[in-house]
Amino acid sequence: MAVVTDLTSKRVLLIVSGGIAAYKALELIRLLRGRGCGVSCVLTSAGAQFVSPLSLQALSESKVYTDLFSLTDESEMGHIQLSRSADLVAVAPASADLLAKMAAGLAGDLASTLLLATDKPVLVAPAMNVRMWQHAATVANMALLVARGIHVVGPDEGAMACNEYGPGRLAEPPAILAAIEALLSSERPLAGRHALVTSGPTHEPIDPVRYIANRSSGRQGHAIAVALADLGARVTLVSGPVAVPDPAGVRVQRVESAQQMLEACRSALPADVAVFAAAVADWHVAHAATGKIKKQPGAAPPALELVANPDILATIAEKGPRRPRLVIGFAAETDDLLANAQAKRTRKNADWIVANDVSPATGIMGGETNAVHLITADGVEEWPLLAKQEVARRLAARIAAALR
Repeated sequence: MAVVTDLTSKRVLLIVSGGIAAYKALELIRLLRGRGCGVSCVLTSAGAQFVSPLSLQALSESKVYTDLFSLTDESEMGHIQLSRSADLVAVAPASADLLAKMAAGLAGDLASTLLLATDKPVLVAPAMNVRMWQHAATVANMALLVARGIHVVGPDEGAMACNEYGPGRLAEPPAILAAIEALLSSERPLAGRHALVTSGPTHEPIDPVRYIANRSSGRQGHAIAVALADLGARVTLVSGPVAVPDPAGVRVQRVESAQQMLEACRSALPADVAVFAAAVADWHVAHAATGKIKKQPGAAPPALELVANPDILATIAEKGPRRPRLVIGFAAETDDLLANAQAKRTRKNADWIVANDVSPATGIMGGETNAVHLITADGVEEWPLLAKQEVARRLAARIAAALR
């Protein structure tokens, strides 16, 4: 999803932290230099166990920094100036340890001090064991960093050096390069455009304490909102109840029910593009109780009369002056994925459908990764299993191209 190919006027400060994936930083430097981008490197003590300062210096053609308290370095530039002299700070690989330091605001070494002192965009490419990536502490740290505006690429899913399999692999250097290019692009291809995005589940009340819902986490919808904002769009995110934090730089409107979501979407129009990633409940209870329904000993469970919720995608996609130029729906299926998704695109008058298999075995609904098929009038594109942030970036790039 390269946005620019010429980075001759740009400079990246690359922080290489510990982990076997540090060797991929060498390829990233080669790719950046091939674009004409200047690269300065900071190597942590843990990173130096996997790659040498000499290797980084040879490829970057620039001095490698390692020590916060080097008097020579302090007199030449100083850690404050180093943190602000680049157009972007990239951390690849970003270890669990360094991410935790960033989240806590620690500044005990050169890398963490630079990250705390910089006023430039920061991109992290996490890499670690799958259990470390999925640990509650790392999940919380990442949520906090994203909420603060830190950009993330990866991690990918696959086999690891520790003989385990799962999410935690460093994103491939071309994907990191693409993320850097998107952040450094002066074109901002969606500048002046308004994007409407829905995300998360809806909660349909049964009584004041119970509701009908689904397992959607909102991660994919929120990632799409961030990716569109990164390309310059003014984004309105209509979100059902989720635990993920509100994205930085995005207008967020929180709702509970499908009816509230539809009303919020209507009030957000006009929009150039609408992406309906929310998993909206198909039904709501016809007459929700005003008080908690009490279980009566020996009595049968109460019968719930369900009625259809409004079809938000079909409503917004109706032909008319307020229809967005591009309307994109999601199809979460467990059977006959492509047939059901293609029928949905036609039935609901959507321009594109992003289809994914949410069978329990895939772990996609509520997980960190997604494997989608993009269905358009031109056919079907199968995308590989990717981090949800990367799915969002690819979709945002396609949207930008379609709205030119």
